[in-house]
Amino acid sequence: MPPLRVAVTGGIGAGKSEVLQAFARRGVPTLSADAVVHELIAHDPEVRGALEDRFATTDRAEIARIVFEDRGELAWLEALLHPRVVEARERWLAGLDAPVAVAEIPLLFETGGERDVERVIVVTAPEEVRRSRRPAVDARSDRLLPDDEKVSRADFVYVNDGTLEALDAFVGEVLEQLPGS
Repeated sequence: MPPLRVAVTGGIGAGKSEVLQAFARRGVPTLSADAVVHELIAHDPEVRGALEDRFATTDRAEIARIVFEDRGELAWLEALLHPRVVEARERWLAGLDAPVAVAEIPLLFETGGERDVERVIVVTAPEEVRRSRRPAVDARSDRLLPDDEKVSRADFVYVNDGTLEALDAFVGEVLEQLPGS
């Protein structure tokens, strides 16, 4: 039986990666879409070739500078990467023998990815907490759905402004509510 598919999403600096790590500490298989993107840019010959042709570089920082100044370039990059990230996630899921699998998907709602999962966890944090975690919150935030919209579509919501122990307790409570876990 395939695992129950759970997605973790939320805004920049909200703590999605920390939530993913909390699931991993409990032995739940996890996957980060950002890590998949980094792997594709570093090692996929087709992706690297397309980036070289388009941007004359495969340096992530330089590519980020270009695409976050030009929505057309960002759309091109997402069209290149998103299908490959979905394929990688599907291969990962197909190889699992676990009751639950959790994937961090930053643009879950923005890409319609909620159709591919059974449960959604939205991680939020107050703006001042986000800025302390990631001072360079930039134009990327402008194209994301607002937190209140994400929260209204979530199965579980965590306001990540407390301790690691509180986060771990939240993850434990989520696991208790998931079928088969």
